[in-house]
Amino acid sequence: MAPTPGRGAAAPPPYPVIQPMLAALGPLPPEHEQASWAFEGKWDGARCIVNTPGDGTLRLVTRAGNDTTASYPELGPLGEQLRGRPAVLDGEVVVLDSAGRPDFGLLQRRMGVLNPRRTARLAMEFPVQLVLFDVMYLGGSLLDAPYRERRAVLAGLGLAGPNWSVPGYVTGHGRQAWEAALQGGLEGVLAKRLSSPYLPGVRSPDWVKTKYQETLDVVIGGWLEGRGALGGLPGSVVVGVAEPAGLRFVGAVGSGLSDHERRELAHYLSVIPLDRSPFVNPVDLAGVHWAEPRLVAEIAFSGWTSAGRIRHPVWHRLRPDLTRLG
Repeated sequence: MAPTPGRGAAAPPPYPVIQPMLAALGPLPPEHEQASWAFEGKWDGARCIVNTPGDGTLRLVTRAGNDTTASYPELGPLGEQLRGRPAVLDGEVVVLDSAGRPDFGLLQRRMGVLNPRRTARLAMEFPVQLVLFDVMYLGGSLLDAPYRERRAVLAGLGLAGPNWSVPGYVTGHGRQAWEAALQGGLEGVLAKRLSSPYLPGVRSPDWVKTKYQETLDVVIGGWLEGRGALGGLPGSVVVGVAEPAGLRFVGAVGSGLSDHERRELAHYLSVIPLDRSPFVNPVDLAGVHWAEPRLVAEIAFSGWTSAGRIRHPVWHRLRPDLTRLG
């Protein structure tokens, strides 16, 4: 017997669940091809999919699929601007420093906070900005529409508020966009082919991110105990990258970890131990304490060795916005 309204399963929302499209890491497109590309600034924040049924409410979802609506109450009024228009939009949540530059460290103070009193206080101290750069659904699917048309639709929505905006893009001038992004304190540039459709969950060559510093998101699958004063704490973490065949081990990262971060990691890793390696390839390290591959971190590195290992890795930060909960 099918459930009646109000009983059994909840009614599905009047918008599709859409995973974010991802960009490949690479250089700017060749100059002779740049007329076919749009260039946006790459913001140092947390990716966020905005969903609204058009009733004045909205739901914010991280790239890992976690509901983060309660963490950013100052974004709630955006739902009113979209009233009457069921929509799914793509954007980046950032916190700006006193110079107006995105500061991921300040954003981390907002991530995962759910207590209403605390979120209200943090919203006053460290207000977030939502940078919107795509629309995938507006009363109907826009996934197959080319980038230039989706951006025109987004601009036509007239979304502007104290905590959200729709920055423009430039066409055909990658070098100028790169220089402007660096002057503005951004991570680099996102190049998007003007004709590209939106491919949910796909890391497409039609979107290319060019960063000032080469960084990589890695999954922590274990740790090695430190020596001396670091006894009992992670001296380094054993990391991998997610591939279709599974998690591939790429090396260990210890450089750049602060004492506070080591203690934080020790706490997190103590509750997700594993009795076997989570990597699909051999790990040529002794004494590894394995862990469930849930924690995601961002590292910097200088390149790859011939054996597929990261060269000169340096720890940047944990990425709670990419960590899968539960």
